[in-house]
Amino acid sequence: MKVKAAVLEEVGAPWQISDVELGDPVAGEVQVRLAASGLCHSDAHVVSGASPVAFLPVVGGHEGAGVVTKVGPGVRGVEEGDHVVLAFVPACGRCPACASGLQNLCDEGAGLLTGRAIADGSFRAHVGGRPAVQMCLLGTFSPYVTVSESSVVTIEKDIPLDKAALLGCGVSTGWGSATEIGGVRPGDTVVVMGVGGVGINSVQGAVFAGARQVLAIDPVEYKRKTALDFGATHAYASVEEAAAEVPDLTWGRDAEVVIVTVGEIRGEHIQQALDMTGKGGQVVVTGMGDFRDTDVSLNLFELTLLQKRVQGAIFGGAGPRTTIPRLLHLYRAGHLKLDELVTSTYRLEDINQGYQDLADGKNLRGLVLFSDGDH
Repeated sequence: MKVKAAVLEEVGAPWQISDVELGDPVAGEVQVRLAASGLCHSDAHVVSGASPVAFLPVVGGHEGAGVVTKVGPGVRGVEEGDHVVLAFVPACGRCPACASGLQNLCDEGAGLLTGRAIADGSFRAHVGGRPAVQMCLLGTFSPYVTVSESSVVTIEKDIPLDKAALLGCGVSTGWGSATEIGGVRPGDTVVVMGVGGVGINSVQGAVFAGARQVLAIDPVEYKRKTALDFGATHAYASVEEAAAEVPDLTWGRDAEVVIVTVGEIRGEHIQQALDMTGKGGQVVVTGMGDFRDTDVSLNLFELTLLQKRVQGAIFGGAGPRTTIPRLLHLYRAGHLKLDELVTSTYRLEDINQGYQDLADGKNLRGLVLFSDGDH
């Protein structure tokens, strides 16, 4: 089928709305009609060149939800009409990582930025006869996608699809960075550096886990206010402001967990986080940096003698097939805010405005809503 999708033709250029030829599902694949796609900072990293892709063009987007319209041969557990969330990391359930409980590190994730389908190594999306990379093997800036069954998680049909889309990346990643990787326990002090579409959910996760204090840091006043509405106990415009108060708030012990969810992580952020982390505490590195940046500020004396930890995190450290349904149950029960995360909605044609609003700090999460005309 031919669809209109947001395509990146060159690094640094705006998204273009182009005709994309989308292939039908082969064995092990499904086709999904999307209701919505989140605008995540990770796609902006592709635009800037900070995240490497195998080649251009790229069909953007990796956070979406919709309804299955076609099912390829051999697919089990997913059928036409099912409502699904697309997870930006696949979970095959069979590789050594999945079998050992690390679904978020599934071996199939090695091809996320190659565009080559998990099923057969070919390409499902073509632009002007050229193969195109589907961002994270999804490409959700399109009203339809053809993806591996490893990338879809079936959900109950009463969940609003536009809100469920947020579980495909930002919500799960932020929440799990606090509860799974961070291991926040009742009574802990947690610092969240950057409270955008991911960090705000680290705030939610830390609050749910019973943190006594949650300190949110962000230069944007709107985001600081929102963090307080989502349960943060303190909010600061800069790391310097927060670091000056952490010792007094914790009787000199500092924070048990510091989560780095800034939009563009840099090497100096790690030591800033460690400076607010107490003995035996942990820094969780969730934000994305430039793949070429290998310089990190780190006091090795402090790291060793105070037994601190620096831990990376992808998809919040938990598997899509367990995390997404569990978080939707919490949404139903009123323990997880999803509706309040969506600051603005856009047509696909307005996607560049959506990313400008993200850069200007206006959005927690912008959302592209697909209309009947798009379908």
